[in-house]
Amino acid sequence: MRLFSLFRLINPNPFTRSFSQSTSIPKKLQRVRDHGFDNYMEVEKKVRKVLKFQALILSQPNKTLPISLLDTLSRRLGFKQFEAGAFVLKFPHIFEVYEHPVRRILFLRLTRKALLQIEQEKQAVIDQIPDAVTRLRKLIMLSNSGRIRLEHVRIARQEFGLPEDFEYSVILKYPQLFRLFDANETRNKYIEIVERDSRLTVCAIEKLREREYREKGIEEENIRFSFLVNFPPGFKIGKYYRIAVWKWQRLPYWSPYEDVSSYDLRSLEAQKRMEKRAVATIHELLSLTVEKKITLERIAHFRMAMDLPKKLKEFLLQHQGIFYISTRGNHGKLHTVFLREAYKRGELIEPNDLYLARRKLGELVLLSPRKAKVDGELVGYHRNRDDDEVESIKRDYVDDNFGAFSSKDNLRDNQDEEEDCNFDPDTDADSEITDADIDCEEIADSRDAELAK
Repeated sequence: MRLFSLFRLINPNPFTRSFSQSTSIPKKLQRVRDHGFDNYMEVEKKVRKVLKFQALILSQPNKTLPISLLDTLSRRLGFKQFEAGAFVLKFPHIFEVYEHPVRRILFLRLTRKALLQIEQEKQAVIDQIPDAVTRLRKLIMLSNSGRIRLEHVRIARQEFGLPEDFEYSVILKYPQLFRLFDANETRNKYIEIVERDSRLTVCAIEKLREREYREKGIEEENIRFSFLVNFPPGFKIGKYYRIAVWKWQRLPYWSPYEDVSSYDLRSLEAQKRMEKRAVATIHELLSLTVEKKITLERIAHFRMAMDLPKKLKEFLLQHQGIFYISTRGNHGKLHTVFLREAYKRGELIEPNDLYLARRKLGELVLLSPRKAKVDGELVGYHRNRDDDEVESIKRDYVDDNFGAFSSKDNLRDNQDEEEDCNFDPDTDADSEITDADIDCEEIADSRDAELAK
């Protein structure tokens, strides 16, 4: 009885659950899905497979692939048996199956619109090389040692808008900006910045704060160290969590470009500042990318160089109002991190030319018709050529250039097809075989005949 009385004095109501009133942000939060970003990744999943097929076709002689070899070569890309042919038929705006006029066998090639999109993306990469040089300088300045592995940059070169030969066209071309530590193996090569530029140490979040301060007139004390927080739909915000976020927004921190090697980081206050500095570093890393997104696995490559936490996924889930992690695209094995403030309704708020060029391929993917209708055209492939030309004129509603690929123009031109907006029942007209193609094929046939003799 005495023990029970003592227990009642300590806890007057033992059957009432005690709730923590801590103002620190919880470290383990349940991930809330945002369908806008997930739908973006569903299209991206198809685009990645299309890019693999494009690279396979472009690597072949004459940039054509015999259908008889499609199933064998596609297994290198991870496709199962008979899966490649069904995949290709889903995207007739990108892949074109045609019959060779001499050999009378089916070949696979890229359509004119797909080739035009590839050239547009290549030109966009070349045009924005000066911006890519600035992004690479800022990326190296984010490291604590002023150097970064060449291999890590090579893996993430597409995210930062760097060309494939960036080692020669960017690093070695600007010796006044970059210094390359050569080695026998590529993995041991480092890129070092020659001189730090103080003008490049301004973070993207600092520019956003200044714009918010000037446009909305928010108090300087509330916005001085804050981030733009936009929680996903359905995210539950409790009273104490709201207080914790408010206090965290006012917490000072060191800039990602600031050297903190000489600071004493043993105190609790310093550790909190370093945690917020890690948020600012990942925010700046995403801001340097072309599409304001990058995979979590590629962020992990820069973890040691930028003093990022070990458990990156759990760390990013603490700040779901700033970042979003999507597991769509590779059966949950791939994690893509988005910068939430850079997107609105699944589109980049401030698009660039390279982003727009890459989105053209996604638009071609969405223009694909249903598989059953494509099969119907293949069955009637040997119809009269005059009838085919008449039908192709009726079906070809997309211009040769990309001016008619915008969503607004498609909706205006296809008001009668609003019931099925995800698929376009029309297909492209069969492109004509040029005399040069026939001459090349006849030369190849004559060479094969001579070798056979």
